[in-house]
Amino acid sequence: MEDLETQTAKSAPQEKKEGSDRYLIPAAIIVAGVLIAGAVYYSSVAQKTALSKDASGKIPNSPSVNVGELYGASDPMLGNPSAPVAVVEFSDFQCPFCGKFFRETEPQIIANYVKTGKVKFVYKDFAFLGDESISAAHAARCAGEQGKFWQYHDYLFKYMWDNYYGKGKSGENVGAFSEAHLLQFAGAVGLNQDDFSACMKLGKYHDAITASTDTGKQHGVNGTPGIFVNGTLIVGAQPYEEFAKAIDAALAGKK
Repeated sequence: MEDLETQTAKSAPQEKKEGSDRYLIPAAIIVAGVLIAGAVYYSSVAQKTALSKDASGKIPNSPSVNVGELYGASDPMLGNPSAPVAVVEFSDFQCPFCGKFFRETEPQIIANYVKTGKVKFVYKDFAFLGDESISAAHAARCAGEQGKFWQYHDYLFKYMWDNYYGKGKSGENVGAFSEAHLLQFAGAVGLNQDDFSACMKLGKYHDAITASTDTGKQHGVNGTPGIFVNGTLIVGAQPYEEFAKAIDAALAGKK
């Protein structure tokens, strides 16, 4: 089927068409030039942004935020609450890169900085990958009621790695964090399953999980893990050395 423009061109007198072509061709060249220039500029900016993220792990031109705005007394924390530096992780239990950070980088931060009293490590929900992300976040908070948030936190990440990501399989919203599995995990870490089940049915932490995710968004987090070192955001599962550098700089600033 021909469109209206094609039909009009066919019915126009030849000399008129040839005359208009003299104007159309230069105009088309100008428009094409503008589009190409715009595409080149956009590509250049996008490439520079991607490179700067990969190189530093920080969002380009993103100022630090007041670390006190990122977490509160009710958020799960490891280490001395009076430690001079706060590392605040916004994370999703379904996120494979969060699992990578948990396996490779977090243990070194805890061993070298948290256990030595230099850093407090705070976990924040950024449950954005679907319903099972919210269910897992809620389950971890219910485990926290029995004093086992971190044991449950560890179990969730290990389970995802051992059964999905470590085997090259997708684990997002495929039933890994079904109600039955989450209850099973509660038993595995030594929780009272009746109390855990009652907590899950109440759904009382959903608003808190949403608020935590919103806090991350308001401060520049748009994916996970998003990790703040004394208010400076580092994006993604960067190598331990990047975090050590940022923590050491923050500690030096506290002297």
